This record gives sequence, structure tokens and C-alpha cells, in this order.
Amino acid sequence: MSKMLNSGKSKETRTKSYLRNVLPVSPNRSYISFDILRRVLKDYFKYDVFYCMNITDIDDKIIRRARQNHLLDQYKEKQPQAAQILQDVLSAALALTTDPDKKQMLERLDAGVMAALLPLQAAMQGKAAPAVVHPLAQLLLESSKDVLSDWLDQQFGSHVTENSIFSVLPSFWEGEYHKDMEALNVLPPDVLTRVSEYVPEIVEFVRQVVSNGFGYESSGSVYFDTVKFDSGPQHSYGKLVPEAVGDQKALQEGEGDLSISADRLSEKKSPNDFALWKASKPGEPSWDSPWGKGRPGWHIECSAMAGSVLGESMDIHGGGFDLRFPHHDNELAQSEAFFQNDYWVRYFLHTGHLTIAGCKMSKSLKNFITIKDALAKNTARQLRLAFLMHSWKDTLDYSSNTMESAVQYEKFLNEFFLNVKDILRAPSDITGQFEKWEAAETELNDSFSDRKCAVHAALCDNVDTRGAVEEMRLLVGMSNGYIAGRKGAKRRPNRMLVESIALYLTGMLKVFGAIEGSEPIGFPVGGQSQSADLESTVMPYLTVLSDFREGVRKIAREQKVTELLQLCDVVRDDTLPELGVRLEDHEGLPTVVKMVDKETLLKEKEEKKQMAKLAKMKLPAGEMFRSDTDKYSKFDETGFPTHDVEGKELSKGQAKKLRKLFEAQEKLHSEYLQRSHHED
Repeated sequence: MSKMLNSGKSKETRTKSYLRNVLPVSPNRSYISFDILRRVLKDYFKYDVFYCMNITDIDDKIIRRARQNHLLDQYKEKQPQAAQILQDVLSAALALTTDPDKKQMLERLDAGVMAALLPLQAAMQGKAAPAVVHPLAQLLLESSKDVLSDWLDQQFGSHVTENSIFSVLPSFWEGEYHKDMEALNVLPPDVLTRVSEYVPEIVEFVRQVVSNGFGYESSGSVYFDTVKFDSGPQHSYGKLVPEAVGDQKALQEGEGDLSISADRLSEKKSPNDFALWKASKPGEPSWDSPWGKGRPGWHIECSAMAGSVLGESMDIHGGGFDLRFPHHDNELAQSEAFFQNDYWVRYFLHTGHLTIAGCKMSKSLKNFITIKDALAKNTARQLRLAFLMHSWKDTLDYSSNTMESAVQYEKFLNEFFLNVKDILRAPSDITGQFEKWEAAETELNDSFSDRKCAVHAALCDNVDTRGAVEEMRLLVGMSNGYIAGRKGAKRRPNRMLVESIALYLTGMLKVFGAIEGSEPIGFPVGGQSQSADLESTVMPYLTVLSDFREGVRKIAREQKVTELLQLCDVVRDDTLPELGVRLEDHEGLPTVVKMVDKETLLKEKEEKKQMAKLAKMKLPAGEMFRSDTDKYSKFDETGFPTHDVEGKELSKGQAKKLRKLFEAQEKLHSEYLQRSHHED
């Protein structure tokens, strides 16, 4: 990959990403990772990328689930009585185990099923009214749908034969998938192929493989002859993971749950052979073929569909790390057997696994999160930044720590962009924008050049986005140091230099898909739903307000009008944050105006409130008045004030008022000490 990117040649890079199935959509590593890779190739390296994606809508798991859903819907349409539902759920549970003991049977049930089953049993034994029993029965029916649908499938699954029944489920989840991809800002493919629409092409592909001598028919199915293929001088089976050849567990997983019965396995010449075409059994969708009614094997669909669009060779084939064997190795073999070549794929890119809190993502282990759930916790940009901060080929752990790192990185960048925008808003004539460079500017510009070279080197090295975003972080840190140094000297930073850096960083984030929109600098204000010109439209009015407030504060300080200063603070701390505006007051410098998401500002406000409360709790009561030397001159042994600043003893009324504050602080500090003790 590195060698290809360094070649500098203009070529059409054909990339295929494969979506194995379209059941409930989780934050699969491949979706965002390949979108980033595609964008880098197209927008940074300027390759002409033609992106083809396959969707599997015929698959053993999809077939079973679609059949189960159909049978469960039929069951519900019959509107069974409560007694029937209870009896069927118990029968379904009993079918889960060979042990007839009811206690063990109930232990096998999911906790949710048990929670619904027991109240219904009790209600029916107590001869409760139908108004009580009916909702309990419906609750049990909903809670036990997985157990019940599996039981119904065992009894009646073989009677489901209409092909259209098997298209409803994948069609629904494909729609959900596209919605999720749009929400994640993942670019749509140039071409999308579905297995159900390419069955004629798949049949022809299988026929040609057989004609070329690398496939054979057995009991209505067609298998790929791995021994014949591997023995040829031009071919080699198991190119990607040669050590996995013969791994029967992996091979059987590749064949599918419905295709690993003893009779099916006995149809093969070699245990390593895999199905190109499967004779359909009762309860499975089927299509006509020269070998009888059947359906495509899992591996063949990718080869036939990609081959029909991309031809005899593609530059890049993408997929998850776990698809290397047997799936991609089998794809390679059957495609090279069809095209009679040894270069069907030039480069394979395999993304690392996605784990959740260190564990493999699995629905059965309850360690699973959907894209919608992930987007409820973090924005699409934050998710993308998390992916960018890890190598696409390594495991990515989705955890609170991972996402917090991404959130902090976003905040770090955003503050820089807001500071640069503030610098650029300062009035300047045409000639005034060209300022003299001194040592600080030269040093920052040299660092800017070095960091750009480092980012380029990282992307040339197997598209190392982790290294690239770290170099971008260093550039922002250096720029922040420069800006702080100039402000500390009461001098404006060089406009054109900081603007060039901000434009570069914004451009890179656009390449990565972390920024959408036409804004030249920084993240869009108010999200994608807001007008792209929101900031440029509103900022002149905010600047007028800020200048007016600054004038009021100046007069209030000179004339010591405390009430006006407090009102100015309320505008800054309470009113404007509700509108998504942050004012930053700096002594001796103009107030900085920044447009920030309202939610971010309110979160910052709450964090400051909690930090102030914590700081107050840490203070012992005996120290709370000692710093007020402008009010008190003497204190007792506990730190309680006894005399005012003029040396007069405090009145009983004053002492009583202060004693309440003192005792409240004692209580607050005691709570802090207890909390600290428990945490230790």
C-alpha cells in the first residue's frame, strides 16, 4: 500500500467493500474505516476511486430469521388466547433442552421471559379477570418472541417457500443501514449490488467455473474443487492465510448454519471444498439453475457481483480481519478459476476488530451497541475522530476512555479554530494584514512545514491516520503557544500565518470526513442542520454587543457601580451561553467572542459549578474568613472573626450571621472529608 501511494501515478483505484448481512446495524469497524481510506485516496492522493459495495440479502442467518419472523407474525394474527400462549411458551422452552425437568427448563429461560411468565401463571391460577390476564399474556408473547419463533420454525419452517417472504427482513435493515451511514457521514458507494438481484449472473459464474474444470455437481449442489485448483501451476489455494487451510470449524462457519449437516458434508470430494451453489431445502428460497432449484453459496456472490461490475481485476478489496479465511481466500480461488488469472485482487485491506470495553462485540454476550445508540452518546464527528486516532488495521476498543479522548481532541481543535477566527475578526486594512515576521513567526512557520511533511509521510505509510492526527495535535499545540506568547506581550498574532495553519487543518479534517460544509475554517456552528452562513451572519451583531458591554464595564469600574458589573457577568455567564455564545474577558485585551454549541456551553457551565462547589468543600471553616483582611482584624482559635477591620468587636447580630455561614462551611467540609475517605 505504501509503495502504491508513493508512486505518484494517476490511476483508477477500484475499491470494493463488502457488507455481509444487514441485520441490526452495529458500529462495524469497516464502515467508517473504509470511508476514511476512500476519502484519503480520493481527496488527498487524488486517485480516481470507483467504489463498489455488495449487500448480502440471501444468507443462512437471514433465511432463518426471516422465516421465524414470518411464522411469528402468522401466530400473532391468529390472536391466541392466554392459555394457548402460556402453553406454547412452556413447550418452546421445553424444546430448548432434552431434560424434561421443569425446574431446569425454567432456568434456561431468559430473565425477561421469566418476569413475564410467572405473573401470567399466577393470574390464571387465581382465575383473574380477562382484563387482567390479557395484557399479561401479550407481555409474555412479546418477551418470549425469540424462544417462540425458534420453536415455530422447528415445527413449520419447512413449509415456508415463497421467495418474497425472505426479502422483507433484509430490505428493512438495508434501509436502516443507509440511514445510519448518512448519520455517520459515510459516503454512499458508486455502485451497490444485492445478491437477490444478481442470481442469473451468479448461476452463469458457477457454470463457467465448472466448465473451466474447477467445480463439480453433487446432489443438486455445486462445490469448488480446492484440490484441483491448488494442483494447477498458475494457482494456489489459501493465499491469504495458508496456515488456516483445513480448519474445519472456520470452513463450516463459512458454509452457513443451514448447510453443515452430515449429508451436505458427505457430498464433497474434499473437506476443504466449499459450496458455489446450494440445493435448496424445504423452507429456503430457491431459484432455477442447470443443477435444479437452489440458491447461491456465500462466497460466490461477491465474486460474481464484483466481477460483473469491476471486471477481471480490482485494485483494492476491503473487509474485516476475520473475513480473510475462508471467505476472502475462497473468493480469490473461485474468481481466479473463473477469469483464469492470478491477479483478481491487487491489494487486500483488512480492518482490525471492534471491541467494546475490551471484549468482543457480541449480541449473545449482551456486549453490543447499535449505531443509533452510539450516536445518542457521541456525535458522528466524535466517532470518526476516535477511528482516526487508531490505525485502521488494528483493534479499536469502543469504550468511555476511547470516546473521551476523541471528545477532548475535538475540543482542543475547536478552541484553536475559535481563537483564530477571533484574531481574523480584528479590524485591518489591506496592507495591515501583511505584518513583519519576527523570530516567533519564523519558528512557527518552520514547525508548520515540518508537521505538514510528517502528516504526508504518515498517510503514505499505509494511511496511518493515527500518526497524522497526532502531528496535527502537535501543530495546534505549537500554534497555541505562539498565540499565547503574542497576547502575553499585548501584541496581535500574525493573521496570515495562523490563518494558513487553520486552513490547512480544516482541509485535512475535510479530507478525513470530520468536517462537512463550506466554512473555510473550523467546525460548522450549530451542526449541519443550521445555515452554513450562521456564524458570518450573527457575528457582526455579537461583536457590537460585546463592544457595548465592554464600554459599560469600563464605566462601571471607573465609577465603582458594582450592580452594572454584576449584570455584565450575568450576560456573559448565563444569558449568552443559552444562545450558544461564549464571551472571554482578558485583562487589557478586547473581549473574545466565540460561537459554540449550546450543549457544550451548558456542560461547561455545569462543570464550573461543580468545580467551584468542590473547591468550596475543600476549604476548612477555620480558613474561610482569614483571607478577608479587608473586613476583619482579629479571629479566635477556631478562625472565627471577632473584630472588624477597624478593631471594633463584632456586634451580636453580625456574629450570629457569620456563625451560620461558619457552621454551614463546617458541615460542607465534613462531607468532603467523608467522601474523600470513602474514595480512598
